[in-house]
Amino acid sequence: MVQLYNLHPFGSQRVVPCKQEPAHFCCGQDVLFVASTAASCRVEVFAVREQGRCEALGSFATLGAVLRMAHSSAGDYLVTIEEKNKTTFLRAYMNWRCMSAGSSRVCVRMVGHKMEESYSETLRDQMSVVEMPLSDPPLCISCCSVNGDLLVGCKNKLVMFCLKYRVIKQNLTVLDFERSLILHVDNLIPAEVAFCARHIAITTELDVLILKLELVQQSADGTQQCAQRVSAPEKAVDGGVKDESPSTHPLQLELDEFIICQKPVELLGEESKLCEIPVTLESTELPTEDTKHFQVQYLLFRRFAPDQSPFGFCEETKLHSIQLLPVYQTGISSTACEEIENKRKLLSLFCFFSLPHVGYLYSIGKLVELISTYQYSEKSEQAVLTPQFLHVITSQNLQCFTVRCSAAAARGEDPYIDTTVKACPPVTLDVCTLRMQLFIGPRAICHFKNHIILLTKADTEDITERRKPTRRMLSRKADSIKSRTNSESEPGWNLYIINTVSTIQLYREMVDYSRTYENVKTESCIHLLSEAHLLVRAAIMDPHFLKSDEKEDLLRAFRESCAFLGDCYSRFDTKDYHLALPYYRMSGLSMTEVLKRLVSERDEIQTYERGFIFYLTHSLSEDSNEELSKESGNKVLQIFYHTDPVQLPHILCSPSMRNICPLTAVKYLQKVEKVMPSVVLTLTKAFLALKMGDLTMYEHEMDSCKETTLVCGFIGQPRLLQQRKEGIVTPTEFAVHLKEMQPGLLVAATVALHENSKIELEEADTFFKMLCNSSENTVPQLLMDFWEALLVVSSKEDILQELLLRVTSQYVRRISRKQLPDTKPLKTTEDLINSCSHFGFIVPWVSSIMSVGCSCDKDYHEDISRLQSLLCSQSINIASALPVLEPLTEADKVGLTIRVLCNTRLGKYEEAIDQLLRRCPDALVFYAQHELKGDSQALWWNKLLPELCKRTRLTGNDCPVLISSLKETLSIVAMEVELRDFLSLLPEDGTAAFFLPHLLHCSQRRLLT
Repeated sequence: MVQLYNLHPFGSQRVVPCKQEPAHFCCGQDVLFVASTAASCRVEVFAVREQGRCEALGSFATLGAVLRMAHSSAGDYLVTIEEKNKTTFLRAYMNWRCMSAGSSRVCVRMVGHKMEESYSETLRDQMSVVEMPLSDPPLCISCCSVNGDLLVGCKNKLVMFCLKYRVIKQNLTVLDFERSLILHVDNLIPAEVAFCARHIAITTELDVLILKLELVQQSADGTQQCAQRVSAPEKAVDGGVKDESPSTHPLQLELDEFIICQKPVELLGEESKLCEIPVTLESTELPTEDTKHFQVQYLLFRRFAPDQSPFGFCEETKLHSIQLLPVYQTGISSTACEEIENKRKLLSLFCFFSLPHVGYLYSIGKLVELISTYQYSEKSEQAVLTPQFLHVITSQNLQCFTVRCSAAAARGEDPYIDTTVKACPPVTLDVCTLRMQLFIGPRAICHFKNHIILLTKADTEDITERRKPTRRMLSRKADSIKSRTNSESEPGWNLYIINTVSTIQLYREMVDYSRTYENVKTESCIHLLSEAHLLVRAAIMDPHFLKSDEKEDLLRAFRESCAFLGDCYSRFDTKDYHLALPYYRMSGLSMTEVLKRLVSERDEIQTYERGFIFYLTHSLSEDSNEELSKESGNKVLQIFYHTDPVQLPHILCSPSMRNICPLTAVKYLQKVEKVMPSVVLTLTKAFLALKMGDLTMYEHEMDSCKETTLVCGFIGQPRLLQQRKEGIVTPTEFAVHLKEMQPGLLVAATVALHENSKIELEEADTFFKMLCNSSENTVPQLLMDFWEALLVVSSKEDILQELLLRVTSQYVRRISRKQLPDTKPLKTTEDLINSCSHFGFIVPWVSSIMSVGCSCDKDYHEDISRLQSLLCSQSINIASALPVLEPLTEADKVGLTIRVLCNTRLGKYEEAIDQLLRRCPDALVFYAQHELKGDSQALWWNKLLPELCKRTRLTGNDCPVLISSLKETLSIVAMEVELRDFLSLLPEDGTAAFFLPHLLHCSQRRLLT
């Protein structure tokens, strides 16, 4: 559906002072080229200044009558299809500015001709006409706006010429072309082609085919593959000729009496391969290291059926105005030169083509999709697509339609669009007609920058002649050429330059127009403001935006349009009410400013729509630095009390509501509590009681719920405990109070927040350090309590290992530095062992070591026992913990227990035995009894017994601990090994009286067995 508005996109218009009747014209950069009718063979050049003023730059002669012409901004050349003596030629006019400036020197050369240095010196001040010979007559042409390459359409093939910059000598570069690629397309006669960024669009009378040339990596046998591809079209062409040869068949004679119409088809993306139009590539450039190799990707195929009416068959149904419109990535530096702009990143590509009464706009990117359909009020003659508008000429009108290119491109550029952060009017938004401007006899149109060039001819007879249907299926442009040729001498033509008004001026008019719908709250208001927003967005996405004089005005208009759309979605009852939030965010308005726009300053009760409540709810749920005034805050309380009272407790926890009156807030909460009580509401009342200094009310509210229920309440609203300022988590007054009065509840609540992904581990660290006024490198006991409590409940392995290393590091730090915790730990070691599997029971030999000697570490007993308990479990990764444990040396008994525990966990039993033999032989047997089991049991007789015998021999009777350990070891070994093996283990110089009892015990065990 196309909506019609009577706006004024067209400004002033001027007549181009052409000396002769124009046959064709085109625009390029800041100039207008006008080719005269066949008799003169001349091109006039006009400079287009501000406000559409035309200044004649000169003219130059062509070698034949111009049938088609196009200008390329890249390379600044003009290419033409010319006819002379019934022969068609393709020519490019290089350095034409010299000729238009008055120079009479002209150089005519063949494409690729090698210019001698002495000859080329003159190229600086002369125009070059480059002849490009083709085996078939050229039918249509198109220049790539990205790199200046040229595409020529011929019967059954397309020829691509690459623009080359040939350096002749220093400070002298000459433009030339190289025929690089031929696309053989069977049974296709192109009426029009469009070429941009390796995308090719082709139209016949009723078919549209869009292709993409994809770069491919060439393999080692690439030459052979290329040769195979070249041979394919020759076979296809030969086959086609043979199929058509038996034209005298009786069935063929009968079919000549009918017009056969094929069924309409639309194939998008991969499905377009099914169009049965084979395309074969033939590379024609000389192979070098830089040679590019392509393959064809089909993007779109669409076939239309001719219009049919009760009065007969209408043969005027022909496609026209095929165009490819590129949209580039925004944000180019204002200092970017033309060369840099040529390398700018292509963001989106759009293709437009039209039938006499309907136009189609497709987006060609990751997805190929139809985004707009344009229904014309009368038969169209030609159309031009721009990033902001579609201009269409009919027999009596110049029509201006809106387009959705900026909406589609914006979504490709910014992933945050269509989220709560950013928004953009949908691509599916109905297009509208901004203006239908009456002109007499529009014939042709083109566009550049903010100018429309329009050719009109007030010749009714010629117009009638052009409308007569013919049985020959010729292209529209061919008919147009004949019509113009037959009427050369007839007066009544004009060539106009029509200026489109500035984006800001048209935007203002659209906004003013939308106010006529504002009071009735219709969708038309949103639609028109959306059009205004897209108009400004398209101007901002223009590559030259950063160099525009209107830059600040456009940015201001963009923010303003966002604010207007936010107002609409807030005030109107619409299904897209949620868009109020992103549009207000994009507008840059503060919450206070939005409230002033929408809320009456008087105390009357207003009706607030869903969009406004949605905006307020989300804005207040964010961690904003904006603080509402007391009056604004109380107004917000009143709004939510009447519209969504369940949200009141959550709203009151917002940092933006810091200035509200606590007593007023409590009164509202008490009213809500009678209807919808909740634990979050109870905690919010307690929070407000703290602000008022009413400890009695605080205690009453906190005592009304169990601790587990209160923890659930903190999960429901984390901002009761912590808020964010500039991304940093900070504790609230509530958290400060709980730290002093109920630290266990505070730790339990923070653990619950972490487990429910309400706070990250690093954020919790910062939270507790700020709460305890600790420095960055200091870990308060309350944070240690949090880590230990988190170990009890957490099930994520990566977090567990991180926590285990953290608590281990702090235990070591305190023990090695003789530091006491700043507060009493919430749990004892025994509590942790009983509640957490990561804290193991302390093995007896560790207690044995600790019991030896003085107890100078009794003040740090809790940290020591926790560390030992951690190492006694199987949870911590010992290899990762070794660097953390480094400060504890083996010199004292704490360090000894830690070292032995680590070696044991790592399976280094022999090192652990050596450590105990050196430092604490008293615990050796306890250690062996507990640890040397299973696979390590053999160490009793392979390691422990020999070492004890050796050390006892050296010390004699001076070390009773070694002797008793030896006796115990002999008793164990005698029970485990055979008699013969036991004998072999005994030292040869041993005292018989000492070892005999153990021998007897071993032999008696053998006899009993």
